[in-house]
Amino acid sequence: MHDHVYKLIELTGTSTTTIEDAVQGALARAHRTVKNLRWFQVIETRGDIEQGRVKHWQVTLKIGFKVDDEG
Repeated sequence: MHDHVYKLIELTGTSTTTIEDAVQGALARAHRTVKNLRWFQVIETRGDIEQGRVKHWQVTLKIGFKVDDEG
């Protein structure tokens, strides 16, 4: 059995449509440059209000990825 080491990054995804789109946007962007993504945790959800309605969602995530073994 192999023990793993993980690293965390924190990103904020945004969307004018849904919270889920904000999360997906952050994960898709991280996937382009970070290998071995394993999990995420929603840390904060917030948004902008315009004329009594949500204008823009902002979702902050902690994203965990496995650190590659060397050798």
